[in-house]
Parts: sequence; structure tokens; C-alpha cells
Amino acid sequence: MKRILTIQDLSCLGKCSLTVALPIVSAMGIEAAILPTSLLSNHTAFEEFTFLDLTGELEKIHSSWVNQDFTFDGIYTGYLGSASLIEISKKFIETFGKGEGKLTLVDPAMGDYGKLYTGFDKNYAKAMAAFCSEADVIVPNSTEAAFMLGEEWKQEYTKEQTQELLKKLCDLGPSISVLTGVSLSENRLGVMSYDRNKDEFFTYDSEKLPRMFHGTGDIFASSLYGALILGKTIEDALKIAVDYTWESIKITIDTPNHIWYGVHFEEAIPKLLSLTYGA
Repeated sequence: MKRILTIQDLSCLGKCSLTVALPIVSAMGIEAAILPTSLLSNHTAFEEFTFLDLTGELEKIHSSWVNQDFTFDGIYTGYLGSASLIEISKKFIETFGKGEGKLTLVDPAMGDYGKLYTGFDKNYAKAMAAFCSEADVIVPNSTEAAFMLGEEWKQEYTKEQTQELLKKLCDLGPSISVLTGVSLSENRLGVMSYDRNKDEFFTYDSEKLPRMFHGTGDIFASSLYGALILGKTIEDALKIAVDYTWESIKITIDTPNHIWYGVHFEEAIPKLLSLTYGA
């Protein structure tokens, strides 16, 4: 069984980050070790939240794991929360994430709709851009891409502009860049990727649903990473991640009195397994 490490925050309430990554990766038949970067009372889309930075504890964990010679098949990072947490995450990747056959995926997880999340600024975006050099694959949305590249965000991007963004993102260091939230035609929403080694683009989308929910990026990144760790090509992995995320949102929308702060990804796990294993 493959064993991966996912590094991101733990929000006690609200479906995102570790509470999404752990069950999805585990359901795909992969052992998921977790490294909480911070502890939040609830995710940041709520009006109020508490935040405890765990940087000091992570240093102790790193030393303990080195002493015990633990190994991982790859590392997946999501919402980190501070420059110091970016630095300690980099230390974990350099120690445990390098080597033949290992795969590191970075989800910048710091903004959307042209704005950075609460608590982040341009310096954090710059630090995240540098952190992307540690990754094999990165999965920003257009807001995160613009901030990391120091460019003005556009509400709409043409196909050519999207391709140019993806090439610039690969210049940060990763072999593959994936841009989420790509809409190249009316009522369609999906992703576009660029493989620098092959100099190839790939686009995949689905019907645009009428609601947006917090945490869908985590669902996408977690299922994408799981599929890649299982040996899927980037094209097949993107199809799995897009279709599973779409199904999760659709189930949520169809559920009476659904809660705005989370998507019912749990109910769509049979769909994920079908997409992954053909069962």
C-alpha cells in the first residue's frame, strides 16, 4: 500500500483541508499520514475563527520522524497559513519527499475571486511562489496564479491567456501546472494543465453548476493526488478529480437544506471508486 503525507491545517468544523484530504485519500486505498500545520476552530469562511500555529510542534515531529527513519511515497500540501509554516513544510519535503518515484503536489490554497484569504498578503504569495519550486505538480486557481506571478488578476481568461499562465507557473519549478476554475465556454467549468517536459496542454471540463461551496478545491486536489499516486496519467487523474468534485457538488445541491460551509463528498465516494477502479 502506498503511504503519503499530507500537510495542511485542521479545521474542527467545516469540510476542508485535512478533514477532506484524509478520508478521500484513504478511500482510494492509500495510507494517509497527516501533519496539521495549524488548528482552527472552524474554517475561515465563517465570520469568526480561532487559529493556533503549530510550527514549533512540527519541528519536534520532524526530528522524531528522522530518528525513526519513516518514509513516504509522496507529499501533498494544502492550506498552510504563514511564512514559517511554508518553511517547515519545505523542510519536510526536502527530507521525506525527494527520491525516485516520489511525487509532491502543492495546492497554494490562499485566495479566490481576485482576493487573498484573511491573514495573507503579497509577501505570503511571494513565499508560496518560491515554495512551488519544491513541487512536481501545482494546482492554483487563477487568483493564486496571478498573485504568485505578480500579475493583475482577470475575471475571465482566454484559452491563449490561460496557456500563457500555465507556462509561467511551470517556470516557478514544477513539471506540471494545473489551473482550476477554467471556463472557456458558457456554462462549462473545469481545468487546464501544462506538462513542461512534454510541452503539452490538456483541458477537461463539465457542466457548470449553479452554486459555489467552500472546500471544493480540497476535494479536487485530494482526489487528483490520490489518482496520480496510484499511477494514473495526469489526463486520467484530472478527469477523475473533476468528475468526482462535480458529483459531490451535485449531490449537495440536490440535498434539501444543505449546509453552505461543506460539500457532501462522503456520499460521492462510491462514484470516486468507480472512476478510479472501474468498479
